[in-house]
Amino acid sequence: MAAPQDDMFSFCVEPTKVSNYVEVKFIDKIKGKGLFAKKAIKKGDTIFVERPLVSAQFLWNSLYKYKACEYCLRALETAEDNARRLTGIPGLSLPHPELCSVCPEMHQACPQCQVMYCSIECRQSAADQYHRTLCLGSSQDDPDHPINKLKDAWRSMHYPPETTSIMLMARMVATIKQVPDKGRWQKFFSQFCSRATNEEEEIAHKLLGEKFQGQLTLLRTLFATALYDDQLSRWFTPVGFCSLFSLVGTNGQGIGTSSLSKWVHACDALELTSQQREQLDFFIDQLYKDIEKETGDFLNCEGSGLFLLQSSCNHSCIPNAEASFPNNNFLLHLSAIGDINPGEEICISYLDCCQRDRSRHSRHKILRENYLFVCSCPKCVSQMDELDLTSDEEEGEAEGETEGDDMEDEMTDV
Repeated sequence: MAAPQDDMFSFCVEPTKVSNYVEVKFIDKIKGKGLFAKKAIKKGDTIFVERPLVSAQFLWNSLYKYKACEYCLRALETAEDNARRLTGIPGLSLPHPELCSVCPEMHQACPQCQVMYCSIECRQSAADQYHRTLCLGSSQDDPDHPINKLKDAWRSMHYPPETTSIMLMARMVATIKQVPDKGRWQKFFSQFCSRATNEEEEIAHKLLGEKFQGQLTLLRTLFATALYDDQLSRWFTPVGFCSLFSLVGTNGQGIGTSSLSKWVHACDALELTSQQREQLDFFIDQLYKDIEKETGDFLNCEGSGLFLLQSSCNHSCIPNAEASFPNNNFLLHLSAIGDINPGEEICISYLDCCQRDRSRHSRHKILRENYLFVCSCPKCVSQMDELDLTSDEEEGEAEGETEGDDMEDEMTDV
């Protein structure tokens, strides 16, 4: 049930322009589809801007009072309020407060459940797509409501740092329930890889390890109690639920937003004297030191989303493109980090910078367990004949880094 080529560009900001620059092509049974350049793309160019089919803030992130728009994930705190909370300094004042782009006067609450949006447009978009189905009304804080029980079960199994959310799956179901064109949306979701195993490589998704079948069964039961729909009955079967689980685990793209970060970038663009610049840089450096001391590395409103065109980008350990979220919302900007020739595949990295610097063995371990493939990019091929021995110290560090990135290490007995 493949979507037409044009549909792959449906969620891009300028779909016609994007379709003139890139195309999605089938590669083979193992890699599936890929994204290719139709014209020359220069380093630094924005290849496309895309909104997700669905997105959701991480549940622990929300519980820890990181305030984000329920629809577009835009940070709702002003930069100054954000800095005060993260540093634990209630009286902190930021210079140049006029550079903060957050507009509290524009914020809107759902009249029934009081969840917050950055604008009336986002509130209406959420209501039209999925929120009428998921709105808890006066039961928002009722621990016995089926959706709250589902959220609590997820949090008890998946501790921070989170990499996906059960609510991403819930919004998929709610969207199909609500939208008039159900068949088209089902085709959209069918574009994402949802296999729980790679039979060619005999790799099983780490999210679905046998030792956690009890937890998955509980999640499926709660998921069905809260959201069951006859038209989507296959998603509620044991096999279908694992497939859905694998879909969000494999394809979910992390989204991070921060009003403080936007303020810092705005400060960088100020025209200042050398003395003023030195003073402002010193203030910002000290601000981040105070945040690190009080809060650690968790600075942003964080969530994940499913992006239709971006999902066609395959992995490379030497990528020529990368995703970012410069608008402080869920709009994904895919930008070239090197020149890309016509006909060349556009690749991103599924690994962070530190992981890409590790040995081929360590990189493959992460990719096999989380994305079900063995990388054959030029970097990995060139290293195949080299001594690829991973020291005990590096192996231990790699284990520590991936511990927060996969469900097997984070799910605990309920």
